[in-house]
Amino acid sequence: MEGLISFIAAGIALIGSPGPATLSIAATGAAFGARQGLRFYGGILIGTTIVMGLVAAGVVGLLLALPGVAPAMTLLAGAYFLYLAWRIATAPALAEHDTTRRPPSFAGGIFLSLVNPKAYAAMAALFSGFVLIGEAVVLDAAAKMAVLIAIVGTLDIGWLFAGAALTRWFRNPVASRLINVTFAVLLVASLALVLAI
Repeated sequence: MEGLISFIAAGIALIGSPGPATLSIAATGAAFGARQGLRFYGGILIGTTIVMGLVAAGVVGLLLALPGVAPAMTLLAGAYFLYLAWRIATAPALAEHDTTRRPPSFAGGIFLSLVNPKAYAAMAALFSGFVLIGEAVVLDAAAKMAVLIAIVGTLDIGWLFAGAALTRWFRNPVASRLINVTFAVLLVASLALVLAI
């Protein structure tokens, strides 16, 4: 039980801290509202689950050992996060009914998770640093995934609604633009910080 409590605490700290996924979910909530952000949230949850499976199976370690894979993934991640930041920064205020602006998609959430360097680092630390079920590798990995999916789901929905709460307080176009640009800048800064580590 003590190992589980430590694992949960570490999971909350690593997954819930501001990073590309959490900030993009909050920004989506702020820019488009919680309801419009649910598909993106679902994509991030599924994508993060895939990342967990890849880390637990050792696939990530094998891929990153191949020459050129790590820089290519970094470039792909950077390009997508810049695109996402631009979409968030240029999103109209919620009071404006611009049907040409669409929130990030379910597929976009999956893709964000798959190229998020913080997700791989956090999952590698959590899967390698803790043992929940001794001498049963598959059950241990399954237990970790179940706990982490619950953590990711809870924390990310919290980030989505926290972002959406901002729009309830700032409905005018100037304030919405300020919120959106702030989230976009924080998203780019979080990616830069993750890549620098």
